Amino acid sequence: MASSGMGPAQLVLTASIARRYYLDGKSKLDIAEEFNLSRFKVARLLEAARASGMVHVEIRHPGNVDVDLSGRLQEAFGLRHAIVVDTLDDDAALLREQIGRAAADLLAEIVTPDDVLGLGWARSLLAMSAAITSLPACDVVQLTGALSRPDVDASSIELVRDVARVGGGQAYFFYAPMIVPDATTAGVLLRQPDVARALDQAAAVTKAVVGLGSWDPPYSTVWDAITPEERSELGELGVVADVSGVLLGADGHPVRASLTDRLIGIDAAGLLKIPEVIALVYADEKAAAVRAAVRGGYVTGLVTHTSLARAILEGS
Repeated sequence: MASSGMGPAQLVLTASIARRYYLDGKSKLDIAEEFNLSRFKVARLLEAARASGMVHVEIRHPGNVDVDLSGRLQEAFGLRHAIVVDTLDDDAALLREQIGRAAADLLAEIVTPDDVLGLGWARSLLAMSAAITSLPACDVVQLTGALSRPDVDASSIELVRDVARVGGGQAYFFYAPMIVPDATTAGVLLRQPDVARALDQAAAVTKAVVGLGSWDPPYSTVWDAITPEERSELGELGVVADVSGVLLGADGHPVRASLTDRLIGIDAAGLLKIPEVIALVYADEKAAAVRAAVRGGYVTGLVTHTSLARAILEGS
């Protein structure tokens, strides 16, 4: 009683008002009428209840989203969305599954029928596709060519078609690899009707979901698909990240290299014009790559996990 600075009558009154407000859900106006007090007096007593420690407010979420860390990450980088999954990080497959599920929930919440949804390619996006159960009937656009991996059966084409099928929207996809041998081949493919149609539609994309690769250290499907000589060249040019094939330096600016002219997909200017780009990213080693992508404005939202979120914040 003494520590609260209230006499017995004030203590009981404050506790009664706090109980009505926080536990019974009564409005301040209703409480004021019940106790014959002004609303301002009720507000002051509620403030006193919190200041004295009589009332302790704790924001919790019953699921696996770390709401506190999500909020800190969103505020620190001015992101439109930041979802941090609180999960074990020693199992890459489990991480992809959890991040994919969180991304699926986010899309179900924020995508509208007026949106055009663009999809890059990454194994985490495949996990997202498997977890999506509802989506508005919006158009879905393939943003990059197919990049095959020996440990993955599905491609960016299946990804786009599967996501579009959930909502019943139009799917814009094309049959072409992401990386071709030379710039001449790339030019020919970019003029193919289905490729041109999809990439023209990319200009209408309002929300995109992409993977994000790191080059220092290398955690990137693009890195895996090129030669050691090309990796060395890009390292010398200062590449630290790629977002759907868009190569970025540590300052967030795009890096042009010989590889740039061999990529089939959205370019840096096109990606930068998309109002909302959400990256699904895991592995603590990608912290610098994430900061570069956010710094350059190529990523405006993140779905990630606890340890990587902390690593991103520590380097900010």
